[in-house]
Amino acid sequence: MSDIKRIDTGARMSGAVVHNGTIYLAGQVALGASVTEQTQGALAEVDRLLAACGSDKTRILSTQIWLADMADFAEMNAVWDQWVPQGHTPARATGESKLATPDYKVEVIVVAAL
Repeated sequence: MSDIKRIDTGARMSGAVVHNGTIYLAGQVALGASVTEQTQGALAEVDRLLAACGSDKTRILSTQIWLADMADFAEMNAVWDQWVPQGHTPARATGESKLATPDYKVEVIVVAAL
């Protein structure tokens, strides 16, 4: 049986869980006036959590991105394309969803390898 490591554990969830060499991040959101600002903030949190687990964005296996409005797809992608390391792009899906609060425009969920 392998150990389970939890990062930033709270009453409701952990920011990241590591098991069997795989890192599972909770959905990352950020405040900001625009999709650009929120995407930048969420991806900065992804970077922080992966580093806390001993990994980085070159080790991302898959990403799910939820947008409150698919009209923001191009704006989010402009930030994503600058952030994601070429040659290490993960499997990815993007969809539209009602997010936890109306203030959130984007949420990023990542699975990565150690």
